[in-house]
Amino acid sequence: MSLNWKIVGAVAVAAAAAVSDGAVQSEKSNPIKANVTPTGTYSHTNHLAREKSPYLLQHAHNPVDWFPWGEPAFAKARNENKPIFLSIGYSTCHWCHVMERESFEDETTAKFLNEHFVSIKVDREERPDVDQIYMTFVQAMSGQGGWPLNVFLTPELKPFYGGTYFPPDGRYGRPSLRQVLQNISQLWETRHGDVLNSAADLHQRLESHTGREATNLLVLTAEVLRNAARQFKDDYDPKNGGFSGAPKFPRPSEPSFLLRCGTRFKDDGAVKMVLHTCERMATGGMYDQIGGGFHRYSVDAEWLVPHFEKML
Repeated sequence: MSLNWKIVGAVAVAAAAAVSDGAVQSEKSNPIKANVTPTGTYSHTNHLAREKSPYLLQHAHNPVDWFPWGEPAFAKARNENKPIFLSIGYSTCHWCHVMERESFEDETTAKFLNEHFVSIKVDREERPDVDQIYMTFVQAMSGQGGWPLNVFLTPELKPFYGGTYFPPDGRYGRPSLRQVLQNISQLWETRHGDVLNSAADLHQRLESHTGREATNLLVLTAEVLRNAARQFKDDYDPKNGGFSGAPKFPRPSEPSFLLRCGTRFKDDGAVKMVLHTCERMATGGMYDQIGGGFHRYSVDAEWLVPHFEKML
């Protein structure tokens, strides 16, 4: 049985404030400023400068005062009683680089982060253990995950709010990073006890949930399989195919599962959904008409404009 994450309504202590209408007016993003002086030297250097990870070194000259994952950052958070802003990514992550250009190179955003948070950068390829812990939290909280992964922690490393890409201003139905930072900071100051209690409760529930999942002896009965198929079919786009809105990712496990269910339970509708999805993908921009193969995902609901990255 899946964990009831309505408790995150309590931690929407942070979430509700960040996404509520009118909580903070959407701001225009500032022009991005390069952190290189006319003499060719860097105007900023942070604690990542001595790291070996190429991804961390890419952020070594951000105006954000990044720390690597480790005790110096944890001690600073405890001593100054500040929340931790943990950002996880990897070198070939497109949206990680977009968020760096839009927000982490922005002097105003960096100034706010440096004053109110202890900021930690993690390369998921270097620390997959850290990535797995906090990805599990964000997926359980929001139902989805991805990179960049941005999570807010107490100084004891317990998460209380998180998400993936935050734009520099409100768009795509998402709050801006600065909106989220301002609201989290305000909540940390005015409802500190609530945030700590929610983080402790979420931590305990997540541990309990993952412990149960490890020993879960769920029997895949016909009814369980039919119910899973119904959930996929509820998300189906009858016009364009696929099982979500934009952006659309081709997830092989979903059509494979529906094809097997369609064959096993003689469900022609499930099979037609898969075939229609494949046809729409093959006739759209997702498919490389010259080199063959499919790009990673479509940025729109029509499979028209691909994200130009091929997956093996």
